[in-house]
Amino acid sequence: MGTRAGGSSCPHVVALKESRGLDTFRIILSNFVYCRSPRARRLKAQSCICHDCATTADRLHCCLDCVYFGCYGNQHIQEHAKSHRHHLALDLSYGVLLCGTCGDYVYDEDVNKVLHEEKYRATQGTHANGTVAWQPSSNELNLLQHNPKRRKITHNSTIGLRGLINLGNTCFMNCIVQALMHTPFLRDFFLSDKHECLMIQSQNHCLVCEMSRLFQEFYSGCRSPHVPFKLLHLVWTHARHLAGYEQQDAHEFFIAALDVLHRHCKGDTDHSNHHNPHHCNCIIDQVFTGGLQSDVTCQACLGVSTTVDPFWDISLDLGTSIAQADSQDILTAGFLTAGASAITNGISYTSTSLTDCLKRFTRPEHLGSSAKIKCSHCHSYQESTKQLTMKKLPVVACFHLKRFEHSTKFRRKISTFVSFPVELDLTPFMAHRRNGLDTFSISPGEMCPTPASNENRYSLFAVVNHRGSIDSGHYTCFIRQHRDQWFRCEDDIITKATVADVVNSEGYLLFYHKQLVEYE
Repeated sequence: MGTRAGGSSCPHVVALKESRGLDTFRIILSNFVYCRSPRARRLKAQSCICHDCATTADRLHCCLDCVYFGCYGNQHIQEHAKSHRHHLALDLSYGVLLCGTCGDYVYDEDVNKVLHEEKYRATQGTHANGTVAWQPSSNELNLLQHNPKRRKITHNSTIGLRGLINLGNTCFMNCIVQALMHTPFLRDFFLSDKHECLMIQSQNHCLVCEMSRLFQEFYSGCRSPHVPFKLLHLVWTHARHLAGYEQQDAHEFFIAALDVLHRHCKGDTDHSNHHNPHHCNCIIDQVFTGGLQSDVTCQACLGVSTTVDPFWDISLDLGTSIAQADSQDILTAGFLTAGASAITNGISYTSTSLTDCLKRFTRPEHLGSSAKIKCSHCHSYQESTKQLTMKKLPVVACFHLKRFEHSTKFRRKISTFVSFPVELDLTPFMAHRRNGLDTFSISPGEMCPTPASNENRYSLFAVVNHRGSIDSGHYTCFIRQHRDQWFRCEDDIITKATVADVVNSEGYLLFYHKQLVEYE
């Protein structure tokens, strides 16, 4: 049978649209297929039984011409169509139209459009699996008001601890997943069922939905190792440069994962949104996005040009090697921290600390005569200095220690010991606090914040380590389970660790969260 207007091959659908439109079809969809209200769900529960045999199974259909419900399995809806000449009925399981006269299900473009519209409306306020977001009853609200404090997890609880099977050089992925699973703000978001999938046409490809499922798996109480094959498949699909069973860089995976999660939070699957990816309010940017301020000072007129760029992490150099320091001036060599040195490919590196790395990162840098810029104040090309500081601090600060060096002369891993604290204060590196090299800038009459109230203080909660060389190695990580309990995660093996184990490890990625979101 040829296709008619609206893309339909059924003359009875065409006649329905011309005579009455699709309002009846839409009403039945919203009340009996894609229910959007408690009233509609109650109505469906009370009405959806076959009027002939009283079954609630066998694929119930609803007549579009009268108030009749009939089952498909016992032929009652087909008999109704023939005896009453009521041609069309709606399948209440799948929302498709059955023509009893033509004896087949029919496709129509206009009908399909209404179907997708009602399905989309029904998913607003629901989740990827179609379940309705929890709304507390009056009794539950009363209980919450009288019990506002969280229920404490026992000190020896293993909820949230779960190993991950290595699927073939996927230790880099497993470590990042462990860090994300123990990020307090993300954990609370996903375990509160706050994710609403915007990828309506391709929910099976949504990485945020898979992350939501992972949180459910981790905090379900199951202790057997989880097999993250779906996550790996989605990463390969959306970050093709990470596809394959070769060892990848954990930092590169972390940034790629945040990028895909950000895009899927916004319903963007193909980079169609060319706006700045950080200027939004999705959960990824709420947690990880900070603002890095760059001040370029003209050496002629001392005019300052300021820009602020978003960041998800900060990559830090580990300092200058002793061989390099010998050939530089004493000012540069003085930046190195005294202590033991590490030998990497015949080059000695002095041990350093995270604080020293941050001082180097935020110290003014002279750009030199070969990098003159046009000053916006004196309108001439001049030498200048550049200084980076933190304008806006993220909820979770990730520091990437640049242990892998790639250049025309070297390919090496730097195994320098970098000490890092369990508690970190980033106030000295804030834009409004810097004046010169390492001093605070405090306006007259301004009070210095006390440590107890300082919102710039952070707590360490995850550390990713790498052992081995630049060409081969293995990633492991430490995660904090409660306020003072640490565990070492090596793929599917999880063992108890101490704070000393953590701070003495060869850190590669350091994850801190604001103490304001500390949990008991």
